[in-house]
Parts: sequence; C-alpha cells; structure tokens
Amino acid sequence: MSTRKKPDGNHLLAALPAARLAQLQPLGEVISLQLGHHLFEVGEPTAQALFPLSGFASLLAQLQGHTEGGHGVEVGMAGREGMLGIQLALGAARGAPALPPQALQGIVQGQGMAFAIEAQAFLRVLPQQPELHALLLRYAAVLLAQRARAAACLRFHEITPRLARWLLMSADRAGQSRFALTQEFLAAMLGVRRVGITQAATALQAQGWIRYHRGDMQLCDRPALRAAACSCYRADLRSYALGMGMATAER
Repeated sequence: MSTRKKPDGNHLLAALPAARLAQLQPLGEVISLQLGHHLFEVGEPTAQALFPLSGFASLLAQLQGHTEGGHGVEVGMAGREGMLGIQLALGAARGAPALPPQALQGIVQGQGMAFAIEAQAFLRVLPQQPELHALLLRYAAVLLAQRARAAACLRFHEITPRLARWLLMSADRAGQSRFALTQEFLAAMLGVRRVGITQAATALQAQGWIRYHRGDMQLCDRPALRAAACSCYRADLRSYALGMGMATAER
C-alpha cells in the first residue's frame, strides 16, 4: 500500500531545506512496512532508497549454512534516524550497467511507514541534492563504525547486556516502549540459542525492567536498562550524534 503523503518523521529528510524536500517528494511515495516483511535479500539489485518515517528494519549478515530460523545475525538497524539503500549514495551505481547488489538482508522488525524512491530516480536527483548527498555520506560513515562495533559486541559482550542494548535500540526506533517480539526471532538477531535469550529475558523481567509474555515485549524501566546495557548502546548514540550533528534517535 502506498500514498503521496508528505514524508514526515525521518531525521535525514527533516534536515533538508524545504525546497530540497519539495524536489524529492514527487519522486517517491509513502509505503507501509509490514512486520516480518523481507524488504530485500543478499545479492539482489538495490531497487529503492527507503527512508523510514516510523517502524524500522533489521539488517542481517548471512553465511550459507549458518542461519538460525532462516535468519542471519543482525549487524544493524535502520529506522527514522537513517535510510536503507545507502550504497546508492556512494557512487557505486553511477555510470555502471547495473545497480549495486544488496550486501545484507533487510527484514521489517517494527511496523510503520517509509518514504520510498525508486533507485534510478534517486540516482538522477541526487546530484541536484548536495545537502542530502553530504548527509548520506556522513550517515554511511556512522554505519561503518556501528557495524564494526556490532561485530565486536557479538564476540566480547555477554547475552544479558546485549539484550538490554537491543531492546533499547528497538524502542528508540519504534518510538514506543511496547512492541511485538518472539524469542525465536530475538535469538536469531543476537546470534545465540533460544535458551540463552530465555535466561537473559527472565533476569531482566525479575528485576522489573521489562515485561514479556507470549510475544509482547514492554520496557518498564529505561534508566535501569541503560545501566544494564553493554557500552555499545551509548557508543552508538554518541557516534550518530557526533557523525550527523543531530539529536539522537533515543526517546
């Protein structure tokens, strides 16, 4: 489902001068992001530039034969603070016979809306959008740092602090403290067995910091979760704020 509604809510688009945003708006449309929908798969051509207005997607790295529940391991998220399809802004497709392939899998994890621009239209207008192009290059640098940190986090940090971090990241992008979530999906995102997620979630719930029942997750004490989260959560917020010169996505 799509409409021509004004694309309100995305931080990158909101940073543009009004005239630049008005130039972009007729080229795209506001589409719905349905929970669990696969936006793109590894190796597919990059078909769209997607700017989430609400809701968000997980970005998953995959190794053949090493996926849990059909998913890879999450190495990042994209919500209203950023975009999906950043490779379109890096010059990889200009003058090339084909669009750049997707390096990651994208799955909608938080239902919402996004402003979508077809890739070729986006590439045509980007040279006329110096402010947007500069923003996207800065955002790409932030993503590189965050994905490197995600790899180190997976290797060195324990499950419970990583779970607290992941829940805070999800709530920031969802714009609310309650969302749908299954243990199977969460285990796949964090690259651990389901029993590890059960133990970590039980520990957080015993403290009264979360409430979780049959796929319904609610964050009850954000300050306590911030204290329990691994250092990567705060580092990601700092890198975004410094790299983009914007307010963070945290509520």
